[in-house]
Amino acid sequence: MKDLKKSENYINRELSWLDFNFRVLNEAYDDKNPLFERMKFLSITSSNLDEFFMVRVASLKNMQVSDYNKKDAAGLTPSDQLKKISEKTHGMVEKQYSIYTNNIKKELERENIFITNRHKLSKKQREFTEKYFKEEIYPVLTPMAVDSSRPFPLIHNKFLNICALIRKGKNKQTFATVQIPSVFKRVVKLPSENGKNTYILIEEIVQDFLNMMFMGYDVVCSYPYRVMRDADIPIDEDDSEDLLLEIEKSLRERERSEVIRLEVDKNIKDELLSTLREELNIKKDDVYKIDGPIDFTFLNEIYSEKNYDKYKYKPFKPQIRKELQCGDIFEKIREKDILLYHPYDSFSTVVDLIKKSASDKNVLAIKQTLYRVSGHSPIIEALSRAAENGKQVSVLVELKARFDEENNIIWARKLEKSGCHVIYGLKGLKTHSKITEIVRRENDGIMRYVHLGTGNYNDITADFYSDIGLLTCSKEIGADAGTFFNMISGFSEPTHWNKLILAPLWLRQKTVEMIENEIKNAKEGKKAKIIAKLNSLVDPDIIALLYKASREGVKIDLIVRGICALRAKVSGLSENITVRSIVGRFLEHTRIYYFYNNGAENVFCSSADWMQRNFNRRVEIMFPIDDKDLKKEVIKILDIQLKDTMRSHIQIDGIYKKNKQNDKKLDCQEYYMEKALKKSAQNEENKEKRS
Repeated sequence: MKDLKKSENYINRELSWLDFNFRVLNEAYDDKNPLFERMKFLSITSSNLDEFFMVRVASLKNMQVSDYNKKDAAGLTPSDQLKKISEKTHGMVEKQYSIYTNNIKKELERENIFITNRHKLSKKQREFTEKYFKEEIYPVLTPMAVDSSRPFPLIHNKFLNICALIRKGKNKQTFATVQIPSVFKRVVKLPSENGKNTYILIEEIVQDFLNMMFMGYDVVCSYPYRVMRDADIPIDEDDSEDLLLEIEKSLRERERSEVIRLEVDKNIKDELLSTLREELNIKKDDVYKIDGPIDFTFLNEIYSEKNYDKYKYKPFKPQIRKELQCGDIFEKIREKDILLYHPYDSFSTVVDLIKKSASDKNVLAIKQTLYRVSGHSPIIEALSRAAENGKQVSVLVELKARFDEENNIIWARKLEKSGCHVIYGLKGLKTHSKITEIVRRENDGIMRYVHLGTGNYNDITADFYSDIGLLTCSKEIGADAGTFFNMISGFSEPTHWNKLILAPLWLRQKTVEMIENEIKNAKEGKKAKIIAKLNSLVDPDIIALLYKASREGVKIDLIVRGICALRAKVSGLSENITVRSIVGRFLEHTRIYYFYNNGAENVFCSSADWMQRNFNRRVEIMFPIDDKDLKKEVIKILDIQLKDTMRSHIQIDGIYKKNKQNDKKLDCQEYYMEKALKKSAQNEENKEKRS
């Protein structure tokens, strides 16, 4: 397969991710989407870009500083990648602000919704902002001047700041800075005039009254700015006696890590920019001159304002499946495996299962992995209550879940305090698997109930992430679940598993075997087919094997939401491979793997993408869908996504274009929303008839 691994056959993962963010940005431009949803897409591109810089760009910069010049699968060194990323991200930022200024802002104004600035305030509005500044904002602000006795202050990651030049009389100008406090909302609603809904950003108010912060000085000029810092801080697990303390230390280091991006107002004076660049030690290419408000996440605040429903998607409430609306959930699971497809099926089923288990006198133990949970997690509360009720509760809280480290430390301590056994992840590995085991005493002995999922145990994101969950009391899966938790909590090294396929143990091997089986069948003239729905496809060995399968005649359909390093529909390489990315109302997060297997049709769901990190450096679970009816349900999900003509972007040789088959309109997400609502309406009708 040597010729299949040529660099020209691969797309760099970082550039592929940027292409994904462009696809999200195109949704902000698309006037077929409701106006406020377009604002939200614009906000998402902004927060996505922040994380990309803090993690991926920071990692590449660290490689560059360390003189690490190894090329990636696409033949690019870290320096090559940084150069291409800089070109692409500067173009992306320009497009963001063009869409905001020329499209979204103008359309908001046509609807009498205005985002104004300090220069356009009426007398009444300025009186309001002055009062608000004096009474609310002023007492919280801390102005910082820089001179021989006052060193340049620490500029916090992602916080908005105002830099200024101040002068007393004819003295030399002095640099000063003020951090915009995060305790206030960034968007301030102004008194209504002429039926207009008018908003102003808090930094505009601060700039307008900045002279009050520097009594006796003249404010020569002022401009907003923001820095992005390196969040790719390594954790020394080998020399650490306490992982929790080591991660807390790394979080403190993150606050003072290297600045890797500086956003400034495009009109900033050269003198101010020079000071910022010098003090923050930042290169010219890493400066982004912004033609508008810095950081579009403020749009979420306007989105959350009341009385704007007509500018949003029609509300959708996740539905509870008919078979789960009454009766005992344990009995329901004993009768038949249950498949949940979120957010169309409500995640409350999973939450209620944990809650019920916490108080059920027959439940002896609950074991669960937690990667990312919500801020006020009902699952954490239920697990705590279970321990307080005397049940054996074991929880693996993954402290190394990026940007959730602090949150997870808080939850880990809360769980420990309530009597749970807490494991802080495994040395050298991230536990990314999603599994819950409930051990229950029943009339015929001990029964294990297991939940397996493709997504996190997060009741908030479950309303807008698409994921699959399986509820089962299969003895084989139950035994595997027990073995899994023994493995991560102790020194158990199992040699045999019944159904579950784990990384980093056997997931790669099993995936390779199943692809090679399709190649073998194709060579024998049999029908051979692979469908994979995942978030990212990066692993070079898997991609080379897919190329080989394509050459041998295996039909391969890939539904890859984000990063895809594989080039589709390339002559002599991947004619039999299609790649599509679905970007819509919900974040496509489900991982499904289908192999035709000479008609036996093997279907798996998993917490893992096809990336090196998932195969090699994470604890992941892939689980089979064996029940015939449920298998049909999952295959139907794949079929509907492959037929989507509204949300899918088709990739050919690395270039994505929106699917334009408008003669057959199918939005895969709308399809499942309508299906869920229709089923719910039928259930209500049946209830009324029975009553």
